[in-house]
Amino acid sequence: MTTTLDFPVLLRLIAERSTAFRAAVASAPSLDVQVPTCPEWTLFDLARHIGEGRRDWAATVAAGPAPAKSAAEGAPEAPREREALLAWLTESTEQLLDALRKAGPDRGCWAWWETLQSPHTSGAVARHQLQQMAVHTHDAQITLGAPQPLPTETALDGVDEFLSTCVATASAWPHEPAVVDFHASEGRSWRLSLSADGARSVRLARSGDGASALADPDAADLSVRGTADELVLILHDRIPVDSLKVEGDRRVFDRLSAWDPDE
Repeated sequence: MTTTLDFPVLLRLIAERSTAFRAAVASAPSLDVQVPTCPEWTLFDLARHIGEGRRDWAATVAAGPAPAKSAAEGAPEAPREREALLAWLTESTEQLLDALRKAGPDRGCWAWWETLQSPHTSGAVARHQLQQMAVHTHDAQITLGAPQPLPTETALDGVDEFLSTCVATASAWPHEPAVVDFHASEGRSWRLSLSADGARSVRLARSGDGASALADPDAADLSVRGTADELVLILHDRIPVDSLKVEGDRRVFDRLSAWDPDE
């Protein structure tokens, strides 16, 4: 597994992002306001998705390697009254965190992603759940017109997590081979290689002054530079890639965004 944040840190950050999400819900003028980054959802829909999703993943972690029955089946629906909804969200997060604490980071766990770079363990699930909470907290905050940057340690791990969990695949890249480099202004870089063998990512070394120390810096067909927060948001299609510094063939990123390896 790619080097990641320690398991207790992941749990702490999940709790922190969950608190930030509830704060956005609590301060919204209405739960019926549309979410700009998820236009098919209202803020209530987003909150329901967060609560039901965390309960489902809590059941999944508790079940271990075998797929679990959805926790939403037969469970009380998300309440529409705001204070009750906030309490329900708190309970949802606690169910997830409790299941993760009991399992520990190394227990086998069902997950939907391929195991090329991210394993099927409760630790990998915790890592992915942090990013789900972080990005959806951004969704809730932008709905209020007050988005805040993702915490730096969450965002830096988020770039790596997305590339190793959501992108890594053995399915053939349906275009000519391509290499995309992602450079975070905080001092980390990643290289994504796309070919007939699928998609793989690696962390790139950086020199002490922050410049890339790559074996072949000209190998990239496209380089994207920004803060780690911005890189996470472009990978999750929350902001356009043109809002960052882009060098090279922009079509590669467009093809990557549109690519569904399961098709």
